[in-house]
Amino acid sequence: MLSHSSSEATEAVLQTFYDKLEDFSVAPLWTVQEDVLVSEPKSKALPHLWRWSELRPQAMRAAELVGTADAERRVLMMLNPGLDGRIATTNSLFSGLQIVMPGETARAHRHTPAALRFMVDSKGGYTTVDGDKVPMLPGDLILTPNWNWHDHGNDTDSPMIWLDGLDIPLVRMLESVFFEPYPEDVQPITQAKDFSFLKYGAGSLTPAWQTSDSSHSPLMHYPWDKTCEALQGLAPATEGSPFDGVVLEYTNPTNGGPAFPTMGCHVQLLRPGESTKAHRHTSSTIYHSVEGSGHTIVDGQKLSWEPKDVFCVPGWTYHEHINASDTESAVLFSFTDAPVLQSLSLLREQAHPDGHQS
Repeated sequence: MLSHSSSEATEAVLQTFYDKLEDFSVAPLWTVQEDVLVSEPKSKALPHLWRWSELRPQAMRAAELVGTADAERRVLMMLNPGLDGRIATTNSLFSGLQIVMPGETARAHRHTPAALRFMVDSKGGYTTVDGDKVPMLPGDLILTPNWNWHDHGNDTDSPMIWLDGLDIPLVRMLESVFFEPYPEDVQPITQAKDFSFLKYGAGSLTPAWQTSDSSHSPLMHYPWDKTCEALQGLAPATEGSPFDGVVLEYTNPTNGGPAFPTMGCHVQLLRPGESTKAHRHTSSTIYHSVEGSGHTIVDGQKLSWEPKDVFCVPGWTYHEHINASDTESAVLFSFTDAPVLQSLSLLREQAHPDGHQS
C-alpha cells in the first residue's frame, strides 16, 4: 500500500540544500506552491477612478508644454496605484488620455499592441488607419488593429481629446512589442473616406464578393449616432442583463466575434434609478462614463462617476452599477481583456451570493 513519505531533515540542512540549488538556477517548488496555486485569483490592481474635471486641465497644460514634435504621442497615462509603477491600468490593459490641438498632427507609426480610441471631446478631426481616413466625433469608437499604420490630425478649431485603450501590458508580458515609424509624418489617403464603414457599417449586410479571415474587426469606425440609436431603441423593449443593464458589444461584422482578439468593447445603458446585481469575472474592465452620473461599487468601494470620468475594475472583483438619477439614463463605454481569457478557457464568471455587496 502506498503512503506519504516523511523526512527528518532539519531546517538548517534544508536551507543549505536550498542555497546550493541556486548554483544550478533552480529552486524548490514546494516552498512557494501555496503562493502560486491559490484557491482563487487576487489582483494586485486596485479599483480606481480618474476624474475628467481633474484630467482635462492637465491635458491642456501638457499641450502648452509639449509639442507633437517632442512626443510621439501626447498621452496622459492612467496608471493603477496597485501595480508598482507598471505601465498598466489593469494587469493586462492600458488606458490614457490623448490630446491633439487645432492644426496639429500626431505622426504616423505602427506597433504590435492593438489600440482603440473612444472620442471624449472634439468637433471633428480624424485618424488615418492604413490609408482610410476615419472621422472622430464625440462617442465614436475607432479601432487601430495591431501593425496598422495610423496617424491623427485635428483640422478643427478646438482641441480633440480621446480615451486610448491598448493591450500593451499583455503584449509586453509576452515580449512581443514591435514599433516602426512611418517614413513620412503623415501617410497618404489611399481609400475613400471612412471606407471601412462604407464597406462594413451596415451591420448585417457585408460585401458578398470577399470574405475576411482577420482576427480583428475589419470595421474601423463605430459612429456614436448608430450606437446611441441601438441603445435607445432596445432599452424599452428588454430587461437586459441583471449585471450590466442594456449592454451591447461592438462586434466584428464578418463573424460576430470581439473587436480584437485581445480586447472586447461594450456600451451599456442604465435606465433611470436602475441598480444592477453584483458579479465578478476573471476579466478586467476599464469604464468610461459617456452620459449621466452614478456610482459603481467595486470590492465594497464606492466609485462615484460623472460624465467623461474613467474607472477600472480588476479581474475577479465583485462590482455593481447604480444610476443615481431618477429621470435620466446613464451610459458607460468599456473595454475588457475577456477575449484573451475566453480563447484560453480561463474566462469565469460568478454572481454575488447575496445579489449585492454589503
